Amino acid sequence: MSVGYSINDLLTPVVVIDEAVMESNINVAQQYFNRIGRNFRPHIKTHKIPALASLQVAAGAKGINCQKISEAEVFADAGFTDILITFNMLGDARLDRLKELNARVDLQVVADNGFVVDGLATRFGESTPLKVLVECDTGSGRNGVQTPEEAVVLAKQIDQKTGLTFHGLLTYPKPSSEADVETFFAKTIDLLKREGLDCPVVSHGGSPSLFDSDLVKCATEHRAGTYIFNDRSMVRAGMCDYEDCAMHVIATVVSRPTENRAVLDAGSKALTSDLLGFADHGRMIGYPGASIANLSEEHAVVDLSRSENKPQVGERVRIIPNHTCVVSNLFDKLVFHRDGVVTRIEPVSARGQVV
Repeated sequence: MSVGYSINDLLTPVVVIDEAVMESNINVAQQYFNRIGRNFRPHIKTHKIPALASLQVAAGAKGINCQKISEAEVFADAGFTDILITFNMLGDARLDRLKELNARVDLQVVADNGFVVDGLATRFGESTPLKVLVECDTGSGRNGVQTPEEAVVLAKQIDQKTGLTFHGLLTYPKPSSEADVETFFAKTIDLLKREGLDCPVVSHGGSPSLFDSDLVKCATEHRAGTYIFNDRSMVRAGMCDYEDCAMHVIATVVSRPTENRAVLDAGSKALTSDLLGFADHGRMIGYPGASIANLSEEHAVVDLSRSENKPQVGERVRIIPNHTCVVSNLFDKLVFHRDGVVTRIEPVSARGQVV
């Protein structure tokens, strides 16, 4: 399928991206960070497509954020030179590739424990110094040192390693926890100053915290990914409206076994089983009472008992997914359009890289 076709001619299930909505999302976010005077570093795990990251950087973003070494390599090959990887790097093969990547680009990584720091030091003792941020758990309950005091201990360990440079602090916060993040960062920065350690980067993150980033006064940059497409979870978080959701999954009604049941051709391999706290698997546009209640691999079962409108067999429906990042990772290519006309088809280049 080439450009110029109607998206109605595409086989379903298919992911389509509205170019105009996506461009607006990029610009609105960047304008906000320009206004508050903060660097913005988009997380490419949402799309994994270099062409889209180019749009984000052209709009004013400072570099990119990756989650895996394989993603970073794909984007380095595409010409990106300012890359942050926000995952503990472990294992000989991964560290060897990290060393090679660090020689090619301006690279930053994170660490939240001494074992990771020691591993990094084994590869960077005699090479180009590697910038390392201390990851802090400011309430999300995931990775990260637990206290400002622990952050300083780890920062000192990094600073003392030949080949490593302590470069700052990073967190992925719990939504609506800006005051807690600011308290953690401010105390840590004060303790670092007492130890004579500079803290060039203070990296805040998350699309659910996107337009509250100004409340974290200590932060120097913000990281976010989902905002480029937006999804049902971002609407719930108050960061956008449904009209700002650029990604739709188009599916076809293939069966209506009962009055109150429809079956779509988009199962867990298209919509993802990641509920993100929702009771169902996406929002069907034009059918506000419908609920995508169950997924198997290729089938979505829709409960129509609360829907006044009921789609018929053969009808194509659009779905706003709960979580765009996972949906992107389920497809080899994404289809882009303007006003329903296909403009381009982009491979999801950094998807499923295992070698």
